[in-house]
Amino acid sequence: MANETTFRPGFRISAIDVGVLVAGGIGSWFTAGIDASLGIAIAFVVAHFFLFCNVVRMGRSLELCWAGLFVLLAAATQLAGIPGWIATFTIMLVCTVVIVALQMCDPSYHGAFWERINPGLPTWWERHHEKK
Repeated sequence: MANETTFRPGFRISAIDVGVLVAGGIGSWFTAGIDASLGIAIAFVVAHFFLFCNVVRMGRSLELCWAGLFVLLAAATQLAGIPGWIATFTIMLVCTVVIVALQMCDPSYHGAFWERINPGLPTWWERHHEKK
């Protein structure tokens, strides 16, 4: 948000986002035909891309923490079978709930329903984007 110069909070979607969702869905479908767990993992990541980037408008640091943990758990599951896909998806869903809640409590929250969740956003925006 720091690089944005126009106040445009809330849900957003672009043609590129739709393209990523379609490509991810197709990739997930074909991969599931080879390995169901990997197909589900692709769909899981693509759904989180949409949630984090378009609905919640997640901050980069929280998004990268989520991604790093997912890569670690998915790699361990693929290579050693531990903790396993069910545990990986469960852990990551809990992590998703936690980081979405953290993001929504942030004074810079500008995702979906920002008017109800963060009615002070316009004031915060003006303070942090004053022309110097």
